[in-house]
Amino acid sequence: MPNSLHKLLVVGVGSIGERHLRCFLTTGRAEAVFVEVNPSLRQTIAERYGVPGFASLEEALATQPTLAVVAVPAHLHIEIATKLAESGLHLLIEKPLSTSTAGIERLQQIVCDRGLIAGVAYVYRSHPLLTAMRVAIQDGRCGRPVELIAVSGQHFPTYRPAYRDIYYKDRTTGGGAIQDALTHVINAGEWLLGPVQRLVADAAHQVLEGVSVEDTVHLLARHGEVMASYSLNQHQAPNEFTLTVVCERGAIRWESHLNRMSWMTAPGGEWHEDRITPLERDTLFVRQANQFLTAIEEGALPACSLDDGLQTLRVNLAALASADGAGWQTIHVT
Repeated sequence: MPNSLHKLLVVGVGSIGERHLRCFLTTGRAEAVFVEVNPSLRQTIAERYGVPGFASLEEALATQPTLAVVAVPAHLHIEIATKLAESGLHLLIEKPLSTSTAGIERLQQIVCDRGLIAGVAYVYRSHPLLTAMRVAIQDGRCGRPVELIAVSGQHFPTYRPAYRDIYYKDRTTGGGAIQDALTHVINAGEWLLGPVQRLVADAAHQVLEGVSVEDTVHLLARHGEVMASYSLNQHQAPNEFTLTVVCERGAIRWESHLNRMSWMTAPGGEWHEDRITPLERDTLFVRQANQFLTAIEEGALPACSLDDGLQTLRVNLAALASADGAGWQTIHVT
């Protein structure tokens, strides 16, 4: 660990940007400034955390930060990240990486040429139980994976009451269940089993008031030879997420809401469990921040690389196209 603190710039301090700011500060390894175009929000966050806030990127860059979190709406991610990379900053970009693939190749080239660390903030990759599940799959605890079943849902208005007034209301800014919530689950599935190569999706607006974007998604996919089904909604009362990987000699299951990872190898046998104490919501983001700072210090890949984030973006775009009537989609993995 370096003797001096990392110098962080957070671009955008809405709900998720504020969380990143708070959680990087919580690590004790960074000092921070931020950019926020909304003057009242800028003042509120500056006073709440005792850190300088700026109205423009140029003003903030004058403080000479060394890394940045990009937490503006998704359609602005690449434009801003490219400016920051040109200024030599390491990058943690909120999910999804973007709403299109435009400009990403240039960003990747700048990151490569300047030797920067750049990643996408898919925070499930910081969850200790999902990490344990991945290790169990890689170690062959239950044999070769053959199927994934993911079922997830929550009452979105409870957790994001302003959803009608933010990016969520429009697909072009990253809204809707596919780009907002399912993308987390897909990225987790790809971390466990490799990239999605084919998919077909059905999605619709079923319940959420005040928006017309999809709030319910059913998606079938292939991770290579592994068959997968993903079901997600943003309106049910239970806040639950269960991800099961069925293997040739058993099954492994992560139940996020129950804080446990389980496995069974004998047909009709007993579940074996690993449990953790319930996590505070900030805990994963603090872990993610620490992991990213360590990646910078060690010159290592972050938990979710730009390439990984781009792969999941391609899945997002294919799912949107399929849900709009285009049928089965093939994702060309590079």
